[in-house]
Amino acid sequence: MARSKGRSKAEVNAGSMADIAFLLLIFFLVTTTIASDKGLSLTLPPEKDDAEEIDVKIKERNLFKVAINSADRLLVEGERLDDYTEIKDMVIEHVLNPGNNPELAESPQDAIVSFKTDRGTSYEIYINVLDQLQGAYYQIYADRAGIPIDEFRALNTSNPKEKALYDKGKGDIPMAISIAEPTNIGGD
Repeated sequence: MARSKGRSKAEVNAGSMADIAFLLLIFFLVTTTIASDKGLSLTLPPEKDDAEEIDVKIKERNLFKVAINSADRLLVEGERLDDYTEIKDMVIEHVLNPGNNPELAESPQDAIVSFKTDRGTSYEIYINVLDQLQGAYYQIYADRAGIPIDEFRALNTSNPKEKALYDKGKGDIPMAISIAEPTNIGGD
């Protein structure tokens, strides 16, 4: 008999329940995936040890300069700008240079957007301005593809038809946004 060996039927059942609960716990711990924060998906430059120093000459007219200080004040092309949402149209005009303005980029392939911040810049303004800069390029691509920007951004490049539309939009215009290392200066 099971009772003669020192364990009652209730003790055996309780032990089995504990075993089952433990096995379920192990199962869920092993099979559950925990979502992790993604952060910003940016391509970082190679480490200084791996990279060769290359001196690149860029004409001043091809640069579109955007800077944010530690007080979250925005400076675009040397002028203070209070509404960051205006940057998108300014970048589009600079990159495409529809009127062949000698102060704007020579060509869309030569245009570079320079984005510099201060260490005290808030994440909110940093991300909002970066969204505007990238949004300008996506607007250019969408216009060239002949579709709304939301559709362009949602294109699945593994689908051949959508990939062709993506390639038509992007063409030979690179998204040339240079994000400089933040400065420690602070202040206005």
